[in-house]
Amino acid sequence: MTGSRAPHGGLPHAPAQPLEEPPAAARVPDRAVEPPRLRSTVPADPSWASAVRRLVTQHLARLRLTADQCDSAVLATDELFANAVSHASSGPRDTVTLTIERTARTLRVTVADRSPVLPRRRAADAADESGRGLAIVAALADDWGLAPPEPGNRGKRVWFTLSLRGAAS
Repeated sequence: MTGSRAPHGGLPHAPAQPLEEPPAAARVPDRAVEPPRLRSTVPADPSWASAVRRLVTQHLARLRLTADQCDSAVLATDELFANAVSHASSGPRDTVTLTIERTARTLRVTVADRSPVLPRRRAADAADESGRGLAIVAALADDWGLAPPEPGNRGKRVWFTLSLRGAAS
């Protein structure tokens, strides 16, 4: 299921402790094939949030995006990762897979988890400590949505796209 601003799997076990830099095996930038792509699977643990942000920031720097585009992509990815950890993780062996793909005109970030429970936007009151993640993604992204898991996996993929007007090619 996809759609404009509409809400829209088995993954290998990863180490339980965050790394200063994700291991080379976790980073798979595809330089031989356009578009440049990164795919990384990390534990569905909040302690990995800073490593995910660093990984995304480093990859986006190589893609020569504007500072605003990088900031928006990192923040939206952080929100999707936090949602996957908070709402889709059921145990210490759960993982989240992050994929970043760039074409000449768009950046697409996908966060996949094993839970079949679909995220939904909700209205958060000023006093609420959570409930703003998807609203933040919707505000930052040009489009976002849900996709079924990759074949052979279970769960879902939540994605967003950013238009790359003004980015260096």
